[in-house]
Amino acid sequence: MSSKEDKHRLALEYFEKAYDLHLNGHLDKAAVFFKKSIQAEASADAYTYLGWIYAQKGFYEKAIEYCLKAIEIEPDYSDPYNDIGAYLIKLKKYDEAVVWLEKALSATKYGNYAYAFINLGYIYEIKGNWAKALQYYEKSLEARPDNEAARTAIDRLKGKFN
Repeated sequence: MSSKEDKHRLALEYFEKAYDLHLNGHLDKAAVFFKKSIQAEASADAYTYLGWIYAQKGFYEKAIEYCLKAIEIEPDYSDPYNDIGAYLIKLKKYDEAVVWLEKALSATKYGNYAYAFINLGYIYEIKGNWAKALQYYEKSLEARPDNEAARTAIDRLKGKFN
């Protein structure tokens, strides 16, 4: 096996360990293994998940830094764009968040646009543009019909229209 293959295998092992730790709520240990994965072979996924850990701890600026590194590696990967938008929402930087969420929707590699749509809906609801918010919530529900958060948001907004 070549050195490159060894690094890839090791990075994947560390990533899987980090992912399991993260799912089980062991954020600090997961961060250690995501960093080890990145040291073995940097990946957009590892940087994005590492950012998510920092965000869960309230360190949104650091989380954004890691997402930007993910974008450098894989510019078509939408998850870090959406995550930056979500972190900017937490920081109440709504206009900046819209830019990143729109980038998430235009990225070609994305598994679930529902998150970007619901985040945009939330921003427009906060800004008082309920009609636009409703459109985004409905798009979120179309993208993921089991999205209870979108369904709840739609019901809440429809109640405001009455």
